[in-house]
Amino acid sequence: MNMIQPEDFPYETPVALVYDTGDYEASLDKAAITVDSQSLGKAQRIDSALVRYEKFCASTLPDGVDLDGLKVVFDGANGAGYKVGPRMLSNLGAEVIPIGCSPNGRNINDGCGSTKPELLQLTVPAVKADVGVAIDGDGDRLVMVDETGRLIDGDQLLYVLATSRQSEGRLRGPVVGTVMSNLGLRLALNDMDIDHIMTPVGDRYVLSQMRSSGAIIGGEDSGHMIFLDQHTTGDGMLSALRLIQTMRHENKPLSELSRIMVVLPQVLLNIEVQQKPEIESVPQIMEAIRSVEAQLGEKGRVLVRYSGTQPLCRVMVEGPRQAETRLYCQQIADVVKATLG
Repeated sequence: MNMIQPEDFPYETPVALVYDTGDYEASLDKAAITVDSQSLGKAQRIDSALVRYEKFCASTLPDGVDLDGLKVVFDGANGAGYKVGPRMLSNLGAEVIPIGCSPNGRNINDGCGSTKPELLQLTVPAVKADVGVAIDGDGDRLVMVDETGRLIDGDQLLYVLATSRQSEGRLRGPVVGTVMSNLGLRLALNDMDIDHIMTPVGDRYVLSQMRSSGAIIGGEDSGHMIFLDQHTTGDGMLSALRLIQTMRHENKPLSELSRIMVVLPQVLLNIEVQQKPEIESVPQIMEAIRSVEAQLGEKGRVLVRYSGTQPLCRVMVEGPRQAETRLYCQQIADVVKATLG
């Protein structure tokens, strides 16, 4: 059935879309069609998929690139990449120390992976590794840890990749991020004469903007990155290989490559709300936002938006210093709570 998409509908206000259900409702009263258990399908393990995926990721590297002499701590989040990650890095010549690679069916993302990188931060300097790599449970996000144990997030990784590509003359289009991208990314890219476009939160918006703007690098601060010259979706292992290859090509540690981008203090507060009117239609909230923006000037920014799935209003403020940034964020949050909570 070809369903009408909301953006294709010519009315300014929401209307009910009616579809021809045919015999669907009538079929609910009929007995379910079943088959004997002997005739049911069987699950099959496709072992060759691991090899095919590994070959694909390795094929994205320039010819002759290897990881000989590199010591890598790999955190697989006890998830989808627990086996292929260490194997891929090892086959490319790296010495791999795996953590978060012992799934038991219940411990995915449990104190490990890109959402919980604390163990990785401790392990990398303890074993004197060159770099730490952490993907998340389903393998589409990446964060990294430099040789000192410092966490390098998605925005910083995008900066490293974009500036490296630019120095090689191979960067096309802008770098695409989301409204949650740290202001430090935009400022650092502007210093390098690289355009930065922000979209709503969500990789589908990032991908759409990349396609329309001709960008080849885009992603979110969470570490979900897309390289449109090689793939149309986020892939943590692919991202990791590109970052490690950049380290080899530049002959610099990750600490040095990422140091130029300064991550500005960012405070995010979630406030429960009873209603979700347009933010612009609430004078008290707009007055609080304008007051903070006037005090921040060019040194920070304010973002107030609703959660798409929860009764929450998210107030985010970035500024030059942590204490005043938190104070500004709390000021706006208090007004949101008083008017909508």
